[in-house]
Amino acid sequence: MYSKNILILTYWPFKDALIQTYTLPYVKIIRKKLSAKNNIWLRTMEDKALSETEVKKIKEQLIGSGITWIPSAYTKYGTLSYLIGFTQLISLIFFCLRNKIKVIHLWCTPPGIIGYIISVITGAKLVIDSYEPHAEAMVENGTWQKGGLKFRFLFFFEKLMSRRASVIISATQGMEQYAKIKYNAIFDKFYVKPACVDLALFGLNKLRDQELLKELNLKDKIVLLYAGKFGGIYLDKEVFDFVKVAYEYFGEHFCFLLLTSHKRAEIEQFCMQAGLPSEIIVSKFVNHSEIPLYMGLADFAITPVKSVPSKRFCTPIKDGEYWALGLPVVITKDISDDSEIIEKEQIGVVLNSLDKDEYLRAIKQIDHILQSDIEQIKQKIRKIAEKYRSFEIAEHVYSDIYN
Repeated sequence: MYSKNILILTYWPFKDALIQTYTLPYVKIIRKKLSAKNNIWLRTMEDKALSETEVKKIKEQLIGSGITWIPSAYTKYGTLSYLIGFTQLISLIFFCLRNKIKVIHLWCTPPGIIGYIISVITGAKLVIDSYEPHAEAMVENGTWQKGGLKFRFLFFFEKLMSRRASVIISATQGMEQYAKIKYNAIFDKFYVKPACVDLALFGLNKLRDQELLKELNLKDKIVLLYAGKFGGIYLDKEVFDFVKVAYEYFGEHFCFLLLTSHKRAEIEQFCMQAGLPSEIIVSKFVNHSEIPLYMGLADFAITPVKSVPSKRFCTPIKDGEYWALGLPVVITKDISDDSEIIEKEQIGVVLNSLDKDEYLRAIKQIDHILQSDIEQIKQKIRKIAEKYRSFEIAEHVYSDIYN
């Protein structure tokens, strides 16, 4: 459909996992769909100052992939943020006119405010990728107030950008109906693309690395894995309540492997609240390139996304990574299509409530899975990843849009 110069707008810093795993791989696919004479620019929002050496290295790395990087300063909401945002908007409008940008490709809706305005002024087509509710999600997880300025501002622009968009790429089919009801938006081009996973990087050959097992004292342990954060869209104290039930059930052979950026002091505070011995928790912050080896140490995993209405339309990246490694998953109900897939395919457990009895039911069911032919189970779960999370899905979507 489009074979023109493209500006991709995101709302995250370049080093963030959401750029590295959830944006950049797709941008590189888009780049392959364009002709050599077309250009693609990637704009990120940097919340921390990068050194000149870092900036130069990243730019050279991306130029080698045929992508030009535009780092912009991020400022939290406030008077200053509006002033900086306005300055950046004017700069980007002239940038688009000067470089004959014909497509504004948004990653999620927060950068869509600027993207929508640029599209209206310059006439560029608008493509919204990873399209899901953000304003309502921020209210549902308790971050914003329903009648607050932030909510009303973003929700208003979500309506406008939805109605203007020429192409929508969502994580779930259900988002199409949501947009029709909430935004009165009907789409000519609507695609479904969940969070895809590098199936080569997250391969079954990454399982049970003996040196790491020994280093982390995980040999002969039943290991529960969580890779992510607490708070916001994720549960926090409930996770540790669940871990306590698992510890009481499995005993001294149980360990919780937590791959997170949270400080140890925060983790120990959660343990204290749950009455859980903190020594059963191995917590580390791990670079994404090393994540598969650490994930591969686990026996099963948890995805503790809050079961709020808007999360029906999200796409947890970690589920695809867990599945690619053959891990059974405990997940909250009504999360993307993943809760339904896990229940239907019997490759984990869906938590229907957040209480001790339900946690114990889930642990017993996981124990039953682990006591089965585990190699056969891992192969089955791996095939789920290949079916629902392969980058071939993204290849087809972007081919149809940009070839």
